[in-house]
Amino acid sequence: MSGKIDTESAQEAYELVRNDTTPETWALLKYTDNKEIVLHRTGTDYDDMLSEFGEEERLYGYVRLEVGDELSKRAKFVLITYIGQKVSPLKKAAVSTDKAFVKMVFSQFQVEILADTLADVSKDKVEDRVRKAGGANYGTGVRD
Repeated sequence: MSGKIDTESAQEAYELVRNDTTPETWALLKYTDNKEIVLHRTGTDYDDMLSEFGEEERLYGYVRLEVGDELSKRAKFVLITYIGQKVSPLKKAAVSTDKAFVKMVFSQFQVEILADTLADVSKDKVEDRVRKAGGANYGTGVRD
């Protein structure tokens, strides 16, 4: 553990999500009662991850998505910082500085999203943001 974040478990989760041979597609970090950021869960189902997002939660998510046209699908990674709408102003403010610790571990991502509602992190919205960040799409419009 280095200060605010349990880097060891966060790093292990990060590597699981990035690894092409493991099923994990997301990892969530959250705050403990003593203000440390720790690994909360990893998983494979995006909706399962979203079930952890509540109005009083502060979460950091690292997500793998397969995007691209029908000719070239690639893994892309997203960093989600979620601050529920009922989080106190003091705790909201702490996220802005604590995120630097998270980014030291979750260091490779194509898109960063700051969200305060579930709608902000719906799978469709996140995939759309990743596609737009990826630039040109040379596909024929026919998808698998």
